This record gives sequence, structure tokens and C-alpha cells, in this order.
Amino acid sequence: MGNIISPLPKWIMKHYSKLWSKFKDKQFTHQQAEDLLKITNTSIVLSRLKKFGWLDLTLDPEDSRKRLYKLKDPAEAVKEMGK
Repeated sequence: MGNIISPLPKWIMKHYSKLWSKFKDKQFTHQQAEDLLKITNTSIVLSRLKKFGWLDLTLDPEDSRKRLYKLKDPAEAVKEMGK
């Protein structure tokens, strides 16, 4: 995928864990993430997850203004960090 995976700061890892336990490797929307996390800075969390390589995003095929998010499997992420 090109993104180099970096260790997550603890505050982001907490949100990643919550997202992973709900969505696993399924796609989800910003709204779904916001509803689950119940925080005001969901955009920042998603942006940082992407920056650290733990999240991929694609455009919604039905509405290109919307993004779909998908988390990297934690085992794969850790394996990639070890490379």
C-alpha cells in the first residue's frame, strides 16, 4: 500500500482499538466512526491513523464526496513495523 507503518501514540491506539473491535477489516464511514467514538475530534483521529499507516481510505463509489475507511489488521501492521 505504500504507507510506512509507525507505532501509534497511546491516545490514538485507544481509538484504533475501539474501531477495530467494531469494524475489524470492514469499511466504515466518518459518521460511523464518530457515532462509535463519541468524540469531537474524529477527523483528527482518522487523519492520524492514516498518517501512521494504520488506515486506508477510498472514495465512496456511489458518492465521490464521501470517503470510506478501512483499518489495517493489527497483526499485519506490527509485522510491517518489524521490517
